[in-house]
Amino acid sequence: MHMHAQLFGQTALAGLALATLAPTAVQAQAASPGSAQRQEATAPAAEDIVVTGSRIERAGFDAPTPTTVVGQIELQLGNRPSVAQVLNDLPQFRATQTPTSTSANTNNSTSSADLRGLGPLRTLTLLNGRRFVGSSDLNTVPLSVVERVEVVTGGASAAWGSGAVAGVVNIILNDDLEGFRFGADAGISSRNDAARSRLQASYGRRFAGDRGHMMVAAEYLQERGAFDRDKGPRPSLDGGLFVQTDGKIILAQDINFLNATQGGVITSGALAGQAFNRDGTLSPVSRGSVSNAANTIGGTSRSQLDSVAVTSPYERYNLFGRVSYELGEAAKVWADAAFTRIESDFGFFPEVVRGGATSGGIVLSRDNPYLSPAVRARLASGPATFRMGRFFGDTPGQGELSYQYRRDTLDLGVGIEGSFGAGWKYNASYGHGEIRNRDAIDGQRIGANFNRAIDAVVGPGGQIVCRVALTDPTTACRPLNLFGVGNIDPEAVSYSYGAARSSTVTKLDTVQAALRGDPFSTWAGPVSIAVGAEARWESLRTTADPLSASGSFTLVNFTPLKGQFDVKEGFGEVLVPLLNAEGTAVLEANGAARYSDYSNSGGIWTWKVGGTLRLFDDLLLRAVLSRDIRSPSIAELFTARITNIQNVSDPFNAGQVVSVIRFGGGNPDLEPETAKTLTLGGSYSPRFAPGLRLSVDWYNIRIDQVIGGLTAQDIVNQCFAGNQALCDATVRDPDGTLTTVFATFLNLARYETTGVDFEASYVTQAIGGTLSLRGLATYVQKLEINDGVNTFDRAGDVGDVAFSTPKWRATASANWRGDVFGADVRVRYVGGGDYNSLLNIENSRIGSRTYLDLGGQINVGSDFQLFGTVNNLFDRQSPITSYNNPLYDMIGRTYSLGVKGRF
Repeated sequence: MHMHAQLFGQTALAGLALATLAPTAVQAQAASPGSAQRQEATAPAAEDIVVTGSRIERAGFDAPTPTTVVGQIELQLGNRPSVAQVLNDLPQFRATQTPTSTSANTNNSTSSADLRGLGPLRTLTLLNGRRFVGSSDLNTVPLSVVERVEVVTGGASAAWGSGAVAGVVNIILNDDLEGFRFGADAGISSRNDAARSRLQASYGRRFAGDRGHMMVAAEYLQERGAFDRDKGPRPSLDGGLFVQTDGKIILAQDINFLNATQGGVITSGALAGQAFNRDGTLSPVSRGSVSNAANTIGGTSRSQLDSVAVTSPYERYNLFGRVSYELGEAAKVWADAAFTRIESDFGFFPEVVRGGATSGGIVLSRDNPYLSPAVRARLASGPATFRMGRFFGDTPGQGELSYQYRRDTLDLGVGIEGSFGAGWKYNASYGHGEIRNRDAIDGQRIGANFNRAIDAVVGPGGQIVCRVALTDPTTACRPLNLFGVGNIDPEAVSYSYGAARSSTVTKLDTVQAALRGDPFSTWAGPVSIAVGAEARWESLRTTADPLSASGSFTLVNFTPLKGQFDVKEGFGEVLVPLLNAEGTAVLEANGAARYSDYSNSGGIWTWKVGGTLRLFDDLLLRAVLSRDIRSPSIAELFTARITNIQNVSDPFNAGQVVSVIRFGGGNPDLEPETAKTLTLGGSYSPRFAPGLRLSVDWYNIRIDQVIGGLTAQDIVNQCFAGNQALCDATVRDPDGTLTTVFATFLNLARYETTGVDFEASYVTQAIGGTLSLRGLATYVQKLEINDGVNTFDRAGDVGDVAFSTPKWRATASANWRGDVFGADVRVRYVGGGDYNSLLNIENSRIGSRTYLDLGGQINVGSDFQLFGTVNNLFDRQSPITSYNNPLYDMIGRTYSLGVKGRF
């Protein structure tokens, strides 16, 4: 069978790390064309406030938690389609969910933020400092209204609540937009696919004597997708792991099936290995250069992967509006409204049934009347039935799965903020969001109907009918001819195949209030505090079609789900100056705590303690220790019980294979994941080199009680290895035979990761314009995964989609902006290593990948700009990897051209 896994190990990159150090913060710049768009990337001034690292908002305060700010230059590099795909170019992020990595999933085309590769659920994403329902898919935020993105690369649950285990992404919108702005761009790959087009428009103005401000924005984007991976211009995407007959594992391209073909292949009996031609005659299955019992390298057969899209097609519509009004010096009220629709309808992949000699496949009678007389004669001396493997999809609506979805996201928010007294500030807000998601997967086999339809016999009058028609003449069953290609009656398709459908409504309601100020001073300066309260209510409801609800489809059955929970929280934070020797040393201590009371699991504390020491105004040292949490999602808590039958090799009974009932689904008794994060580091801004900023931060994150699910075989194996908690999830009959396995979500694992982030920037005037240099590098020393029995270090394993984490990743960019012209150069690096450290692969070593991106701008007057980009200039190909690997450029070289302006 196809296996797709990969590992990147350690690579010497110290020189590149030093050369690509990147800034702790880069100030956001104006996004308009012409001379106003020179985007001078100056470093933040001392009075600038980065709001995400702490609830304390005081000019000059350095939060102990490292924070990186992505400004306008970074937002425009590469002309990415969403905020998440901009962030994925940073080495701290992993592209876990993108249109490329979800091309064969029902969360198709989603784009989420995943810090440290610990999973999107462990990165908290905010919009203007508040939770929003679209955080799981950043397609919901139009890039045209984003001013900057602040990224906290450390635990921040005490400040912001559950989910901030790996860090926080805070998307800050442009609240000061004035005038009309527009943009249009289009792009395509060098292989003439992956075409994209986008239109953007926004308008803002002040009113009521500048006391009020309003803005609206709209965006339309169409991605046409890329589908050519089958033996075509992307050969490395049509490969994986191949097990040779001597048991050795190799990486290979063009791996195809021997036990399933387009027209069907016999896999049992004397005719095993004979494939049906289009007309129903037989010929030997095509073999390539090397074969095992199930697969071959080369040949004219195919694999299921051949039909999986390289990147998904979709259309996206965004609408956004905001209005604010100053009631006076003490108060400003605001309201936000956003709507996003993303939809698609495309071929998913074919359903495949792979046959075996004694199990699997489609079981058919040797007397099936659709067999030619010659084939029936050759089968006559063998068993009464034979097994066959087959690809489906040669007839419309039959087996070639099509996927249709529409996701509508609505997010509303209202709030008030202001100040009173001697510098006290307050804010309060309420938000409501809904996601309405409709899915359909058409072309699936309806198991019972399909089995009746393939049981064909000759009925009265010599007509071929379903066997059931002999006893029930009124049956709707129509016989299926599976031998050859294109021989299936459309009426039989209508009876045997159908569409699984579901509708999901997700709701999020939030309310919060906070107060900040300086209640008193010490010998070293004012003590600052922030206190507040929050509450949120989350619910999810999924309905499914009757056939899915009864488990009637052979591949995908949508599962009904209904659940909700709420949480009420109180938090506090304090900043205490301990030393203030101006120009020599400034020492501050920072602490925060939050108590969260969950309706399903009770109360839990999170906290952080840290401090900063600034020496001679140049060097900042920082340290922070935090306890963070991630509460279980509604799906993990309340997914309805899923029942199926699995074959399990029982190590307690000499490996005997038994058929067991596996109960899966949600677990309402789950506890929150807990994490401890320690970060030590500092930044350096030397006075002798204005515009230069350097920083280095070491981190360690340990997550306990990790929520996950296991297969029935995993549970039995780990029970055999000594995990008593998993032994309790198995049931045996009185003679010791395994009968049942409970495989619901469990708090069962532990993750621990350690690494170093390097950052730097330099800004100067050069060649009549502004030159900005920036770089980031991340080294992952370890990523230990404890599954309840064993601990494995997966740092460098890049083939396993769940833990794709190379030892080194880096980006470096140079940007120059003048009055008329601008230019961008960026290098993206992914370290090399092994395909998978847990497997003994003969040719496991894989080299690093380096991608070069170019961009250019021409300003036409002060209000219009033409721009273009080339990503992956040298068309660096992906290595042989899993079809949805999140690390590599799967598309190849791409081009884009566009225009934007204002008036």
